[in-house]
Amino acid sequence: MALSSSLDPVISKVISVLENEASLLAEVGAEIDEIKLELKAITAFLEDADKRLGVVLISETDKQWLASVRDIAYEVEDVIDEFMYHFNKQQQWRGKPSRFFLKLIQFPRNLLVRHRVAVKLQYINKKIKSIAERSHRYRVSWSESGKPDKQIGGQYQYNNWVKNLSESSLFFKDEDLVGIDKAQDELLGWLMDQELQRTVISVVGMGGLGKTTLVANTFNKQVVKQHFDCCAWITVSQQYVVTELFKSIIKELYDTAKEKIDPVINLDSMSYRDLMGELLNFLQPRRYLIVIDDVWSTNFWQDVSIALPDNMNGSRILLTTRKEDVASFEFGVVKHILPLQPLPFDESMALFCKKAFVVKGGQCPAYLVSSARKLVAKCEGLPLAIVALGGLMASKNTIAEWNGVYDNLHRELNENDTYFERLKYISLLSYHDLSSRLKQCFLYCCIFPEDYAIKRKRLIRLWMAEGFVDPLNETIAEVIAERYLTELICRGLLQVVMRNESGRPEKCKMHDILREFAISISKSIKFVAKSDGKEEIGDDGIRRWSIEAKENEMKTTRKTALSRVRSLFVFAVKETSKSSFNRLPSGFKLMRVLDLEDTPINELPDELVNLFNLRYLNVTGTQVKELPRNIGKLYNLQSLVMKRTQIKELPAGAVRLKSLRYLIAYRYNVNRWAFDAWFNTVVPSRICLLNNLQVLTAVVARGDLINQLSKMTQLRKLDIDNVKEADEKILCFAIAKMIHLRSLGVKSCNEHEQVKMDALESAPPDLENLVLAGKLEKVPCWFNSLDRLTQLSLRWSRLRDDFLPDIQALPNLGELRLLNAYAGERLDFLEGFRKLKVLRIGGCPGLKEIVINRGVMPGLQQLFIVKCQEFTTLPHGWESLPDLQQVYLSDVSPGLIQRICRSKWMDQRTITGIVLSRQEGTEAMFNITRWH
Repeated sequence: MALSSSLDPVISKVISVLENEASLLAEVGAEIDEIKLELKAITAFLEDADKRLGVVLISETDKQWLASVRDIAYEVEDVIDEFMYHFNKQQQWRGKPSRFFLKLIQFPRNLLVRHRVAVKLQYINKKIKSIAERSHRYRVSWSESGKPDKQIGGQYQYNNWVKNLSESSLFFKDEDLVGIDKAQDELLGWLMDQELQRTVISVVGMGGLGKTTLVANTFNKQVVKQHFDCCAWITVSQQYVVTELFKSIIKELYDTAKEKIDPVINLDSMSYRDLMGELLNFLQPRRYLIVIDDVWSTNFWQDVSIALPDNMNGSRILLTTRKEDVASFEFGVVKHILPLQPLPFDESMALFCKKAFVVKGGQCPAYLVSSARKLVAKCEGLPLAIVALGGLMASKNTIAEWNGVYDNLHRELNENDTYFERLKYISLLSYHDLSSRLKQCFLYCCIFPEDYAIKRKRLIRLWMAEGFVDPLNETIAEVIAERYLTELICRGLLQVVMRNESGRPEKCKMHDILREFAISISKSIKFVAKSDGKEEIGDDGIRRWSIEAKENEMKTTRKTALSRVRSLFVFAVKETSKSSFNRLPSGFKLMRVLDLEDTPINELPDELVNLFNLRYLNVTGTQVKELPRNIGKLYNLQSLVMKRTQIKELPAGAVRLKSLRYLIAYRYNVNRWAFDAWFNTVVPSRICLLNNLQVLTAVVARGDLINQLSKMTQLRKLDIDNVKEADEKILCFAIAKMIHLRSLGVKSCNEHEQVKMDALESAPPDLENLVLAGKLEKVPCWFNSLDRLTQLSLRWSRLRDDFLPDIQALPNLGELRLLNAYAGERLDFLEGFRKLKVLRIGGCPGLKEIVINRGVMPGLQQLFIVKCQEFTTLPHGWESLPDLQQVYLSDVSPGLIQRICRSKWMDQRTITGIVLSRQEGTEAMFNITRWH
């Protein structure tokens, strides 16, 4: 489903028409009002259907009816968008007397457009009525009570299936399991330790990782059964009734304790209070183990915890969940969390071979090894997927058959129910449990290619442009979007690839199997179409088009097929496609999103400036040299992203982009170590009048720009260069007013100019990231107010005095970058730096020595020292850093490299590897990974 919430923007547009277009209302006022009501009813219906589809099997008739409702919603959106398109063009003529005669010429055309829209709305109203009549004739199979008919999968059958899937794991044989030993040892340790208090142990991970299998195998071990007086296993899932759970627990407890339930007790007739009392009385004197499988809500603990006494007997409650917020919930007792990880590749292969080559004793024939490894890699360590795929391949013997499955895995996953039904069901449970908004956000991620690392900020901007995120009360849309992303990660639907220094996700990706299912759902609801740029897409109302271009040029597609497309993404996925193609499909007059990141184009389509509906434009990594002069016509544009392009200056018309929230523009120098490591973009000074702008990076201070900055009190990120010493007071005055600022970069006009910031009394309270590039006499006095700072970068500061005491007490500093920041010979880290994880020191030609006192920077994980030619010894005290994982050296003293190779550390198990990456004369680069 995942479509109901996309109707909200359509309703908003209808309301806008009601308020602003009296002439149109005069013709079709009744139709507009009726459609508005119908849209609200459709929204409510689809939201209800979203919830049901997670627990109900629906008929083909129902599916067809749902598809008709979706298509109607899209038609309404298209009509309103088309009207607003022409309305916008009409608005552009207003207030321009010099074009009076052109306006007269346009007037009859506008009347024609209004009439055409009116006719279409009347036609849509008739279609809505016919759909309602047809559904009544053929009857939708959901009953008025809100429950499905028994024959197509009622709630009773659903709950039983969930319970059966879970409890079947209790009967898996040990020889069928792979890769659980380490996790099981940890689990057994917590279950049977000397802790007397009631303890909650949570096993957490995405669906299909084997949480239930691990717990079931542990639960069945004789040593566990003997340790506890009584045990019980219950499956919760999304739908549960507390009294029924209590009855199940009581029956199992009596059974494992080998006691008979008093014949006087009739569990079916007992109230909640009676059942709770029975449980308390039974458990109070005993050491018990209760396994609660598949917990979806923290509310569950509040429902059952009162009946599970803390009797100081060493009792344990072991639960499985795919939600991190459940696992990390403060249960008010002793707790442990076991995050389950995907299987390593070797163990994945072993499990796959057990299932695929049963008759060969689990041994893969040599001629199939390459094909097997490719298939296993697609599963990315997900045991359930490995088992399902292994079962499918057990009946296939030739290389052609194996390669055929690999090439058509998408079709196999979505059509071969015999092997993949359980995998689909378990994988998509998390999806069906999402709200409509989150369903959209999840499906949207399948737009990106396989294994694509999706940047958090890019994804948030895209969700906002698509209308998936609305501000809530005083909370801005960006914060809401980040909560959405966090929830998808916590549910295991997205995987974190990289985190920043403060622990926030920097990049994430979709698991291959989940991505295949998301593509299938997206295609069925016309949410996303994917192609290689050569094949044509049909005129079937698809809303988003993702092209993974594998050739030099994309095939021209009929304009009629593109009339409903709202978002276009182009990914050049092979080097051959990054040579020469510049033509993009045309016909996207109602486009919302145009994302061409890393696409080898050097000019934008001429019709770009007519895309009044465009919210997001990304030309990062392209060869585009300039934006259209009339870019200001895109008055709905929210995000303009042009990193690593050839664009040097923004057109003057950019000051008319009243909706702009993100202006991101810079390009890199080939020499990343130079003072001019990056070049910013010249923008009109009147850009400061854009009061919706949240991010302004990276811009050149020219003309009256710095004087205008004080108007931008709403900014959350600012990067500015070409700053002169004389600008100090004006710039500091402006920054002091930016109370929401979280990231600040200031660069002087050249390497000899000071970047003076002393006029700033205190930093913005929420500042997290600070970059100062330019000469410094001393560290600004307001550094001691940077309580939230997580990343500090000093570039070309060439400080002569010891500045570390001024920053060592920063409570949240996670990454420190020092590029040509210090002119002395020795850096002494004497105390502090409690949360520092990454230390990068480079381009300090006179630096010879670094000292790290014991207890300083206890959390340091990575140490980089680059381009410090006089650096002759590893930092004193580096061996005592408990979390250090990597030391990276490049372009340091050759003698240091030689001493490391001959060091006694090589004979001790403090270093697992020293990798020589490059040797050019006196330059060597080593990657040193520390032993844990």
